[in-house]
Amino acid sequence: MTETYDIDPEINALVGEWFDLKEAATALGLNQNRVKQLVNDGQLLGLPFRGGLLIPVAFFDDKEIVKKLSGTLVQLKDAGFTDLESLRWLFADDGLPGSPIQALRENRGTEVRRRAQALGL
Repeated sequence: MTETYDIDPEINALVGEWFDLKEAATALGLNQNRVKQLVNDGQLLGLPFRGGLLIPVAFFDDKEIVKKLSGTLVQLKDAGFTDLESLRWLFADDGLPGSPIQALRENRGTEVRRRAQALGL
């Protein structure tokens, strides 16, 4: 796991741990090009960094992307959120018990999706 990067300090503090592209591919059991495609398709969110990508470790559960994360990312994009804004929203406490990404990881995605959908109204 990659520990620290010269990225927005607020985002880095919220996210905590990052995978680079190679680590993310290993975590999913995919090749790096497939992971890039998941990011390009909006099913996974990664920040460009020094010619590569950084992807939050919290987006992974075993060898899968956290359940309902992809749909939530689509809803946030539809609401006009940038990637950084989406990361802030997912990792910040917005009144749920814990952050939205924590709720998704704990299979409490219905409330997260409802809140994400309301952002687009």
